[in-house]
Amino acid sequence: MKEKAMGLESVREYYGKVLKSSKDLKTSACCTTDSFPQYLKEILKEVHEEVQEKFYGCGSPIPMALNGKTVLDLGSGSGRDCFLLSKIVGASGRVIGVDMTDEQLEVAHRNTDYHTKRFGYREPNVQFKKGYIEDLEGLGIKNNSIDVVVSNCVLNLSPDKERVFSEIFRVLKPGGELYFSDVFASRRIPTELQRDPTLIGECLGGAMYTEDFRRLLVKLGCADYRISARTKIELHNAEIEKKAGMIDFYSMTIRAFKLSLEDRCEDYGQVATYLGTISEAPNAFRLDDHHLFEKGKPALICANTAMMLTDTRYGEHFKVSGDMSTHFGLFDCSPPASLSKTEATVGACC
Repeated sequence: MKEKAMGLESVREYYGKVLKSSKDLKTSACCTTDSFPQYLKEILKEVHEEVQEKFYGCGSPIPMALNGKTVLDLGSGSGRDCFLLSKIVGASGRVIGVDMTDEQLEVAHRNTDYHTKRFGYREPNVQFKKGYIEDLEGLGIKNNSIDVVVSNCVLNLSPDKERVFSEIFRVLKPGGELYFSDVFASRRIPTELQRDPTLIGECLGGAMYTEDFRRLLVKLGCADYRISARTKIELHNAEIEKKAGMIDFYSMTIRAFKLSLEDRCEDYGQVATYLGTISEAPNAFRLDDHHLFEKGKPALICANTAMMLTDTRYGEHFKVSGDMSTHFGLFDCSPPASLSKTEATVGACC
């Protein structure tokens, strides 16, 4: 317990005292705004400059079809993603940001009225709470109350990841979605590097080994998650390269649903057709790195994918035919072959 408390204090110190802006990070930005879809780039232009300058993240973990939904942002920092979400969910939606760093929360609170007026709302649809992402219950966030949980390069900073993910699935509604970007590792991080303040603050020391992440989700009842984006990180820093250069780090965007899924993709002959009704994706919708649904084009899917498309908020945007009365064995639902030799590289967490 004492070690976990020290880890939290190290993170609070790094993001509250050491870093004054994203320019102070020792590694390059992992995923810049160039990775944003165009509709997010347009909204980003409306986000206050101070909020953007004080924001540290590693991706674009904002899914589609959020109008009117309740979204929880874990480790919301200066509030950049919360304010993007504020515009997307609309006046009837709600956004909750959770962070433990006073300096970051001050920026978020200071700019709430600005964005409320900028987006033309009568009252704020964003609320910021000070607390720990490991204890959402202590912040009054109830069971089955959240449509979508997002997080931008923060979950790796937690010293108690099992509790974080347990809390996430507790607060999600049935069929709710976890959609987050974070840094993962190709092997378990040595203990001495896990305790290194700089590596922790740069989102490397707490990076989860990909197989341990998979095992944790299975333990918590999530048997199938999907990778939306995966990019190898280049460290671009001699000090960090010397300490951790033997480890491959990846920035990954992942989606997981609160659904009773099987641990393998099973074939029941089901077919999905995208209706083209998600405003941000009129021509095609990408579920993950190996499922791109073109408008009007039927596609064979496994049973898990069928549930992701029917028993979630995406259900109104798809027509899925077939049932689970006849089983045809395993479904070939594997991602593309490894891109290890040619995949693009980026800098570490920003």
